[in-house]
Parts: sequence; C-alpha cells; structure tokens
Amino acid sequence: MSAAPQKAKPGAEKIAVNVTAVVPLNDLVTRFEFQRSDGDLFPPFSGGAHTVVTMDDNGRHRLNPYSLMSDPADLTTYAISVRRDDEGRGGSLFMHRNVSVGDRMTITYPVNLFSLDLRARKHVFLAGGIGITPFMAMIAQLEHSNGNWELHYACRTPALGTYVDELRYKYPNKVHIYYDDQNQAIRLEDLLDGQPLGTNIYVCGPKGMIDWVHATASAAGWPDANVHSEEFLAPQPGEPFEVRLCKSDKTITVGEHESLLEAIERAGVEAPFLCRGGSCGQCETNVVSHDGTFVHRDHWLTEDQHASGEKIMPCVSRFAGKSLELDR
Repeated sequence: MSAAPQKAKPGAEKIAVNVTAVVPLNDLVTRFEFQRSDGDLFPPFSGGAHTVVTMDDNGRHRLNPYSLMSDPADLTTYAISVRRDDEGRGGSLFMHRNVSVGDRMTITYPVNLFSLDLRARKHVFLAGGIGITPFMAMIAQLEHSNGNWELHYACRTPALGTYVDELRYKYPNKVHIYYDDQNQAIRLEDLLDGQPLGTNIYVCGPKGMIDWVHATASAAGWPDANVHSEEFLAPQPGEPFEVRLCKSDKTITVGEHESLLEAIERAGVEAPFLCRGGSCGQCETNVVSHDGTFVHRDHWLTEDQHASGEKIMPCVSRFAGKSLELDR
C-alpha cells in the first residue's frame, strides 16, 4: 500500500520560472517578468498578492517577498518591481546586478495579505515610493469590474515616479501625484473628510506613512476595518546569538546579517512562511525557555505576547542573552 501524499505547507509550494523581461524604470527601480518554465499558466491571484522569490547568491539562498504588480487577468506572466537598496541585506542588489533574461528562478505560489475589500463602495489608494506596486494589480482588477477607485501617490522626485506616466495616461481623472522635492503633500484630513460612506483606504509605503494614515484615519473616526496597510519588514542585523532547536535536536548560531528564520533553514530544518516580513503569522514559534532579551520587530504578535517571552517571529525578530530554546 502506497503512502498518502503529504500535503504541502501553505506558502511553501514553489514554481519554476524563466525570466522573460528585465526593464529598468528609473535609477532605483527595475521590473522583472516571469513565465512558467513548464509553459503552463500561473495560478490565479488577486490585487495585493505577493510572491517570495528565491535567489541563489553563490550558495546562499535569499528569499524576498515582492508584490505582484501584473494584471490578475493575464496568467501567462507574473511581474514584480524591485527597488534597489544599497544599504539592505543584498536581495535587491542581487536582483539588479545578477538577474538576466533567460535565467531560471523559483518563486512561491501567490499569497494575499493585502486584498481588496470587495464590499467597499469606493477604494482610495495611498502609495509612497515603491509602495505603488500592489496598487498596479489592484487597479487592473477594479478596472475589469468597473470598480470605483482613486490613487494618491507620493514620490521623491519626478525622475523617481515609478509608473507615473503610465498611470496618468490611462487614468487621468483618478490619479493624483505628489512630489517631495516640490513640497507637495497629500492633504489626508481633507481627503478622508470627503469620502462617501463605505469607502475603504489602502496604504503601502514607508513605515512613517503607514503610521500617519492609520493615526489620522482613527482620529477622524474611521473604523479600523476600513483602513488596510502592508509593510514587509526586512530583518535587521544584530549581534550573533545561539539557539537550541528542541524538536530537531540541533544547536545553531544566527549570524549578524541573517535572520533567525534563515539560520533555521540553513540548518536543514523546515519552518513555514508566507511573507518573511513579520506580517502573516505563519512562522510564529513557541519559546521553550530563554535567558535574555527578545528584540521583537513583527506586526503579528500583540504587546502582551511580546512581553510574555513565550513566542517569537523568527523572520524578523532577534534575541540577546545567554540561552534560547525553541519548539522547532
């Protein structure tokens, strides 16, 4: 009797792809397009979804989440846009410097942690910088269904206004652009005050912008359920620390420039993930014991859970102290 097939972990299913286009958009942002290596169509996705791209960087596997920005109605191609971060951990630099048309790569099935609320009467999008990417797919989706939307997009300079020309050309009455170097700013209080009942707000951009939108909307009486945001946190460096993985009977050292999740994977221990950015909760891990201090950086655990010392999100959080034992 044959064994029953194992069910794949959520978010862990992979797709082999070929890079079909590499398009520099400005000094910082490049678009990458993929098609499946087997020639099939990609799985369906909705606006706001992301995929995790695996990069083989001289034997080190980097896994970075990127929003899918292509039209959800076209499943022949997935597209992402990557902003080069010269001060980052190397993933964006690898994409910009090492990825060429014809390369084979691996991406995950799409996951959506930032989906449209299709019950909303209107959708207002607030984007900052590279935060425009999920809204490209959301806009395409709403255009197919005659959805009511408007976009307010803050950019540093006209030269760094990714997709500004395309958006203005296609949707001249729905797109509003603001340039920092021209002292232009979104007048958020006025914008929120003028929306019809049933409007939903979506924000993607720097942390300061996300916090500002949530705080301003809350002060204006907007229900939390009507304000949506997405921010993938990059793991921050820190002092190396040692971890005991109890179930796996392994002791590992987390390096200065790697995440706890990456160190667990490097040791050959499977850990679930969906976003790798502190938002989805999939990699939540129970702490068996500890003697030291946690450096929590996730958006998932509550303040009480952070204080309890009973859980950690290994994708973005760290530890400093004598000993740490995890239920992995």
